[in-house]
Amino acid sequence: MGRVALVTGAARNIGRAIALTLADEGAAIVVNTRASRDEADATVAEIERRGGKAMTAIADVSDPDQVARMVDDANRRFGRLDILVNNAAVRREAPIDRIDLKEWREIMGIVLDGAFICVKACLPHLRKGGVGAVVNIGGLTAHLGSKNRPHVVAAKAGLIGLTRALAHDLAGDKIMVNCVVPGLIQTVRKASSSVNPGHHALHQTLTGGLGTPQDIADAVLYLVKSRYVTGQTLHVNGGAYLG
Repeated sequence: MGRVALVTGAARNIGRAIALTLADEGAAIVVNTRASRDEADATVAEIERRGGKAMTAIADVSDPDQVARMVDDANRRFGRLDILVNNAAVRREAPIDRIDLKEWREIMGIVLDGAFICVKACLPHLRKGGVGAVVNIGGLTAHLGSKNRPHVVAAKAGLIGLTRALAHDLAGDKIMVNCVVPGLIQTVRKASSSVNPGHHALHQTLTGGLGTPQDIADAVLYLVKSRYVTGQTLHVNGGAYLG
């Protein structure tokens, strides 16, 4: 592949699988995390063990200054930046009457503002190579709705609109912009949130069972390779939602 990819929220689970998969295809990887340095370093170490190139980048995607420094560091290290995967997210659950404006803005800041900020920071580099790609990682509940997730649902739904708008704006720069929407995915959760999200109990797949982070990584790989797919929302959910 010979390209450089920035994957936000890449320390574990879906982000880690995306980072490893793109690295296996020959991309150098910027492994972003806000706070999980040990896990991010472990992802970098695994990429290097497989013969790839990677670096850890500690940055809060909702902070424009931190993102700008991260992108500058990546460009200094690898000399280019071709792929942006906006995966960083927080998926809290609470009823609307227990969500204050601060928490609403925090979720929006990471999921939706973070994607906007990262695109803005990466854009000059994405334009240079003529093979740029942006993949936003959406959410199933943005399409099905879900109880106790108004902030997450709204933020992830916003990513769909951002994807379509950017596909129009960046087509002339030969930058493909798409969204992958994971379905019910088996991931390792922190001890503080070890139970599966509530919507997992409400929906079933046609294929049976849960998907894996690798299923999502494979979809991302397809989109970053394609030069004739843009503005699309690719659902990877085993038939839990037929879009």
